[in-house]
Amino acid sequence: MKSIIRIIVVMTLVISSAYAQDFQGEATYKTQRSVDIKLDSTSNPGMTSDIQKQMQAMLKKQFQKTYTLSFNKEASIYKEEESLAPPQVGGSDFQVMVVDAGGSDVLYKNTKNKIYTDQKDTMGKVFLVKDDIEKIDWKLEKETKFIGQYQCFKATYVKMVPKPSTFSGISVNEQIEEKDEEENEPEMIERVVTAWYTLEVPVNNGPAMYQGLPGLILEVHDGKLNIVCSKVIINPESKIEILEPSKGKEVNREDYDKIMEKKRKEMLERYAPRNGRRNGESIEIRIGG
Repeated sequence: MKSIIRIIVVMTLVISSAYAQDFQGEATYKTQRSVDIKLDSTSNPGMTSDIQKQMQAMLKKQFQKTYTLSFNKEASIYKEEESLAPPQVGGSDFQVMVVDAGGSDVLYKNTKNKIYTDQKDTMGKVFLVKDDIEKIDWKLEKETKFIGQYQCFKATYVKMVPKPSTFSGISVNEQIEEKDEEENEPEMIERVVTAWYTLEVPVNNGPAMYQGLPGLILEVHDGKLNIVCSKVIINPESKIEILEPSKGKEVNREDYDKIMEKKRKEMLERYAPRNGRRNGESIEIRIGG
Protein backbone atom coordinates (compact mmCIF):
# COMPACT_ATOMS: atom_id res chain seq x y z
CA MET A 1 0.00 0.00 0.00
CA LYS A 2 2.83 2.40 0.88
CA SER A 3 4.46 1.69 -2.48
CA ILE A 4 1.23 2.53 -4.28
CA ILE A 5 0.90 5.77 -2.32
CA ARG A 6 4.52 6.66 -3.09
CA ILE A 7 3.98 6.04 -6.81
CA ILE A 8 0.86 8.22 -6.81
CA VAL A 9 2.76 11.05 -5.08
CA VAL A 10 5.64 10.83 -7.56
CA MET A 11 3.24 10.84 -10.53
CA THR A 12 1.46 13.87 -9.11
CA LEU A 13 4.75 15.76 -8.75
CA VAL A 14 5.76 14.86 -12.30
CA ILE A 15 2.42 16.01 -13.71
CA SER A 16 2.59 19.26 -11.72
CA SER A 17 6.14 19.92 -12.92
CA ALA A 18 5.19 19.27 -16.54
CA TYR A 19 2.16 21.56 -16.20
CA ALA A 20 4.34 24.33 -14.80
CA GLN A 21 6.73 24.03 -17.74
CA ASP A 22 4.02 23.85 -20.41
CA PHE A 23 1.66 26.48 -18.96
CA GLN A 24 1.85 29.62 -21.08
CA GLY A 25 -0.29 32.56 -21.95
CA GLU A 26 -0.59 35.98 -23.56
CA ALA A 27 -2.44 39.00 -22.22
CA THR A 28 -3.14 42.21 -24.14
CA TYR A 29 -3.23 45.49 -22.20
CA LYS A 30 -4.40 48.98 -23.13
CA THR A 31 -2.77 51.86 -21.28
CA GLN A 32 -4.00 55.41 -20.88
CA ARG A 33 -2.58 58.37 -18.98
CA SER A 34 -4.46 61.64 -18.51
CA VAL A 35 -2.46 64.87 -18.72
CA ASP A 36 -4.01 68.32 -18.30
CA ILE A 37 -2.35 71.30 -19.99
CA LYS A 38 -3.20 74.76 -18.72
CA LEU A 39 -0.58 77.37 -19.57
CA ASP A 40 -0.90 81.16 -19.38
CA SER A 41 -0.81 82.51 -22.92
CA THR A 42 0.23 85.94 -21.54
CA SER A 43 3.55 84.68 -20.16
CA ASN A 44 3.80 82.17 -23.00
CA PRO A 45 2.77 84.10 -26.14
CA GLY A 46 3.51 81.15 -28.42
CA MET A 47 1.15 78.94 -26.45
CA THR A 48 -2.16 79.75 -28.15
CA SER A 49 -5.37 77.85 -27.44
CA ASP A 50 -5.00 76.02 -30.76
CA ILE A 51 -1.47 74.91 -29.84
CA GLN A 52 -2.70 73.71 -26.44
CA LYS A 53 -5.41 71.66 -28.17
CA GLN A 54 -2.79 70.14 -30.49
CA MET A 55 -0.68 69.25 -27.47
CA GLN A 56 -3.66 67.65 -25.74
CA ALA A 57 -4.38 65.55 -28.83
CA MET A 58 -0.70 64.61 -29.18
CA LEU A 59 -0.39 63.53 -25.55
CA LYS A 60 -3.66 61.61 -25.63
CA LYS A 61 -2.37 59.55 -28.53
CA GLN A 62 1.13 59.32 -27.05
CA PHE A 63 -0.16 57.67 -23.87
CA GLN A 64 -2.76 55.37 -25.43
CA LYS A 65 -0.66 52.29 -26.05
CA THR A 66 -1.13 48.55 -26.46
CA TYR A 67 1.17 46.01 -24.83
CA THR A 68 1.45 42.23 -24.90
CA LEU A 69 2.47 40.23 -21.82
CA SER A 70 3.77 36.77 -22.74
CA PHE A 71 4.13 34.64 -19.63
CA ASN A 72 4.63 31.24 -18.08
CA LYS A 73 4.76 30.19 -14.44
CA GLU A 74 8.18 31.75 -13.84
CA ALA A 75 8.91 34.51 -16.33
CA SER A 76 7.38 37.03 -18.74
CA ILE A 77 8.07 39.45 -21.58
CA TYR A 78 6.18 42.76 -21.68
CA LYS A 79 6.42 44.57 -25.01
CA GLU A 80 4.66 47.46 -26.71
CA GLU A 81 2.96 46.71 -30.00
CA GLU A 82 4.31 48.71 -32.92
CA SER A 83 2.29 51.75 -33.91
CA LEU A 84 2.61 54.91 -35.95
CA ALA A 85 4.63 57.70 -34.34
CA PRO A 86 2.42 60.32 -32.60
CA PRO A 87 2.10 63.80 -34.12
CA GLN A 88 4.68 66.36 -32.93
CA VAL A 89 3.88 69.88 -31.77
CA GLY A 90 6.35 72.75 -31.97
CA GLY A 91 7.28 75.95 -33.67
CA SER A 92 9.81 78.76 -33.82
CA ASP A 93 8.75 80.07 -30.41
CA PHE A 94 8.87 76.83 -28.44
CA GLN A 95 9.72 73.17 -28.47
CA VAL A 96 7.92 70.30 -26.75
CA MET A 97 9.94 67.57 -25.05
CA VAL A 98 8.18 64.53 -23.61
CA VAL A 99 10.16 62.61 -20.99
CA ASP A 100 8.40 59.29 -20.42
CA ALA A 101 9.81 57.28 -17.50
CA GLY A 102 7.13 54.65 -17.58
CA GLY A 103 7.55 52.89 -20.88
CA SER A 104 9.76 49.96 -21.84
CA ASP A 105 10.95 48.56 -25.14
CA VAL A 106 11.26 44.97 -23.84
CA LEU A 107 10.73 44.18 -20.17
CA TYR A 108 11.74 40.70 -19.01
CA LYS A 109 10.77 39.58 -15.50
CA ASN A 110 11.62 36.37 -13.69
CA THR A 111 9.29 36.30 -10.70
CA LYS A 112 10.85 33.08 -9.42
CA ASN A 113 14.36 34.54 -9.18
CA LYS A 114 12.97 38.04 -8.46
CA ILE A 115 15.03 39.80 -11.13
CA TYR A 116 14.23 41.83 -14.24
CA THR A 117 15.96 43.05 -17.41
CA ASP A 118 14.57 46.17 -19.08
CA GLN A 119 15.91 46.71 -22.62
CA LYS A 120 15.55 50.36 -23.59
CA ASP A 121 16.45 52.13 -26.82
CA THR A 122 17.11 55.66 -25.60
CA MET A 123 18.20 58.37 -28.03
CA GLY A 124 19.76 55.80 -30.33
CA LYS A 125 21.61 53.92 -27.60
CA VAL A 126 20.45 50.55 -26.23
CA PHE A 127 20.60 49.89 -22.49
CA LEU A 128 20.02 46.73 -20.50
CA VAL A 129 18.70 47.83 -17.12
CA LYS A 130 19.18 44.85 -14.80
CA ASP A 131 18.11 44.83 -11.18
CA ASP A 132 16.12 43.04 -8.49
CA ILE A 133 12.31 43.13 -8.51
CA GLU A 134 11.22 45.22 -5.55
CA LYS A 135 8.69 43.54 -3.29
CA ILE A 136 5.27 45.20 -3.31
CA ASP A 137 3.42 45.15 0.00
CA TRP A 138 -0.01 44.38 -1.41
CA LYS A 139 -3.08 44.49 0.82
CA LEU A 140 -5.72 41.99 -0.32
CA GLU A 141 -9.16 43.61 -0.20
CA LYS A 142 -12.65 42.04 -0.08
CA GLU A 143 -14.10 43.63 -3.21
CA THR A 144 -14.55 41.56 -6.35
CA LYS A 145 -15.69 42.26 -9.92
CA PHE A 146 -15.62 40.64 -13.35
CA ILE A 147 -13.25 41.76 -16.08
CA GLY A 148 -14.54 39.96 -19.14
CA GLN A 149 -15.12 36.36 -18.10
CA TYR A 150 -12.66 36.47 -15.21
CA GLN A 151 -13.66 37.04 -11.60
CA CYS A 152 -11.15 39.46 -10.14
CA PHE A 153 -10.15 40.45 -6.63
CA LYS A 154 -8.99 43.88 -5.48
CA ALA A 155 -5.55 44.60 -4.01
CA THR A 156 -3.94 47.89 -3.00
CA TYR A 157 -0.65 49.27 -1.81
CA VAL A 158 0.70 52.70 -0.86
CA LYS A 159 3.77 54.24 -2.47
CA MET A 160 5.53 57.57 -2.12
CA VAL A 161 5.57 59.86 -5.16
CA PRO A 162 6.64 63.49 -5.81
CA LYS A 163 3.91 66.02 -5.10
CA PRO A 164 2.32 67.23 -8.38
CA SER A 165 3.43 70.65 -9.56
CA THR A 166 1.15 73.57 -10.38
CA PHE A 167 0.79 72.38 -13.97
CA SER A 168 0.05 68.74 -13.12
CA GLY A 169 3.44 67.43 -14.18
CA ILE A 170 4.08 70.03 -16.89
CA SER A 171 6.80 72.61 -16.38
CA VAL A 172 7.78 75.50 -18.65
CA ASN A 173 11.55 75.96 -18.71
CA GLU A 174 12.59 79.40 -19.90
CA GLN A 175 16.18 79.36 -18.74
CA ILE A 176 18.79 77.04 -17.21
CA GLU A 177 21.14 78.38 -14.52
CA GLU A 178 24.04 76.75 -12.74
CA LYS A 179 22.11 76.68 -9.48
CA ASP A 180 19.70 74.21 -11.11
CA GLU A 181 22.40 71.59 -10.65
CA GLU A 182 21.57 71.59 -6.93
CA GLU A 183 17.84 71.11 -7.10
CA ASN A 184 15.96 70.61 -3.87
CA GLU A 185 14.47 67.23 -3.21
CA PRO A 186 10.78 67.20 -4.24
CA GLU A 187 8.11 66.97 -1.57
CA MET A 188 6.78 63.42 -1.38
CA ILE A 189 3.18 62.34 -0.83
CA GLU A 190 1.35 59.02 -0.52
CA ARG A 191 -0.50 57.45 -3.46
CA VAL A 192 -2.76 54.42 -3.29
CA VAL A 193 -2.29 52.01 -6.21
CA THR A 194 -5.20 49.67 -7.01
CA ALA A 195 -4.95 46.40 -8.92
CA TRP A 196 -7.44 43.69 -9.88
CA TYR A 197 -6.16 40.11 -10.24
CA THR A 198 -7.74 36.77 -11.12
CA LEU A 199 -7.04 33.41 -9.51
CA GLU A 200 -8.18 31.74 -12.74
CA VAL A 201 -4.77 32.50 -14.28
CA PRO A 202 -2.39 31.23 -11.58
CA VAL A 203 0.73 33.34 -12.16
CA ASN A 204 2.10 36.01 -9.81
CA ASN A 205 2.69 38.42 -12.67
CA GLY A 206 1.17 41.40 -14.43
CA PRO A 207 1.82 44.36 -16.76
CA ALA A 208 4.90 46.60 -16.46
CA MET A 209 6.43 46.36 -12.96
CA TYR A 210 3.23 45.25 -11.24
CA GLN A 211 3.41 41.69 -9.90
CA GLY A 212 3.42 39.67 -6.69
CA LEU A 213 -0.27 38.75 -6.36
CA PRO A 214 -1.69 35.19 -6.30
CA GLY A 215 -3.07 35.56 -9.83
CA LEU A 216 -2.56 37.47 -13.08
CA ILE A 217 -3.14 41.22 -12.71
CA LEU A 218 -5.72 42.36 -15.27
CA GLU A 219 -6.20 46.00 -14.26
CA VAL A 220 -4.12 48.72 -12.58
CA HIS A 221 -4.96 52.25 -11.47
CA ASP A 222 -1.86 54.22 -10.46
CA GLY A 223 -2.54 57.94 -10.24
CA LYS A 224 -3.29 59.20 -13.77
CA LEU A 225 -2.12 55.90 -15.30
CA ASN A 226 -4.72 53.23 -16.10
CA ILE A 227 -3.89 49.77 -17.48
CA VAL A 228 -6.69 47.41 -18.50
CA CYS A 229 -6.45 43.91 -19.97
CA SER A 230 -8.55 43.42 -23.10
CA LYS A 231 -7.72 39.79 -23.96
CA VAL A 232 -6.18 36.68 -22.39
CA ILE A 233 -5.09 33.55 -24.26
CA ILE A 234 -4.05 30.50 -22.27
CA ASN A 235 -1.77 27.88 -23.85
CA PRO A 236 -1.90 29.19 -27.44
CA GLU A 237 -1.25 26.73 -30.27
CA SER A 238 2.12 28.30 -31.10
CA LYS A 239 4.74 27.88 -28.39
CA ILE A 240 5.81 31.16 -26.79
CA GLU A 241 9.51 31.92 -26.42
CA ILE A 242 10.31 33.96 -23.33
CA LEU A 243 13.96 34.98 -23.69
CA GLU A 244 15.84 37.51 -21.61
CA PRO A 245 17.12 40.43 -23.75
CA SER A 246 20.89 40.42 -24.17
CA LYS A 247 21.69 43.40 -26.42
CA GLY A 248 22.77 46.70 -24.91
CA LYS A 249 24.97 48.37 -22.29
CA GLU A 250 24.31 46.75 -18.92
CA VAL A 251 23.50 49.12 -16.05
CA ASN A 252 21.43 48.97 -12.87
CA ARG A 253 18.35 51.12 -12.29
CA GLU A 254 20.13 53.80 -10.28
CA ASP A 255 22.84 54.32 -12.89
CA TYR A 256 20.28 54.39 -15.72
CA ASP A 257 18.23 57.07 -13.93
CA LYS A 258 21.38 59.18 -13.52
CA ILE A 259 22.14 58.85 -17.25
CA MET A 260 18.60 59.89 -18.17
CA GLU A 261 18.69 62.89 -15.84
CA LYS A 262 21.95 64.03 -17.44
CA LYS A 263 20.43 63.63 -20.93
CA ARG A 264 17.35 65.57 -19.86
CA LYS A 265 19.43 68.52 -18.67
CA GLU A 266 21.47 68.47 -21.87
CA MET A 267 18.29 68.70 -23.92
CA LEU A 268 16.99 71.59 -21.83
CA GLU A 269 20.29 73.46 -22.14
CA ARG A 270 20.09 73.08 -25.92
CA TYR A 271 17.03 75.36 -25.93
CA ALA A 272 18.17 77.69 -23.15
CA PRO A 273 18.78 81.40 -23.95
CA ARG A 274 22.36 82.31 -24.83
CA ASN A 275 24.01 85.71 -24.11
CA GLY A 276 20.76 87.16 -22.82
CA ARG A 277 18.87 86.29 -26.01
CA ARG A 278 15.77 84.12 -26.01
CA ASN A 279 15.91 81.28 -28.50
CA GLY A 280 12.41 80.25 -27.60
CA GLU A 281 10.96 78.25 -24.75
CA SER A 282 11.17 74.55 -24.10
CA ILE A 283 8.12 72.91 -22.60
CA GLU A 284 9.14 69.83 -20.69
CA ILE A 285 6.49 67.22 -19.94
CA ARG A 286 7.81 64.76 -17.37
CA ILE A 287 5.87 61.49 -17.14
CA GLY A 288 6.49 58.84 -14.53
CA GLY A 289 5.97 57.84 -10.91
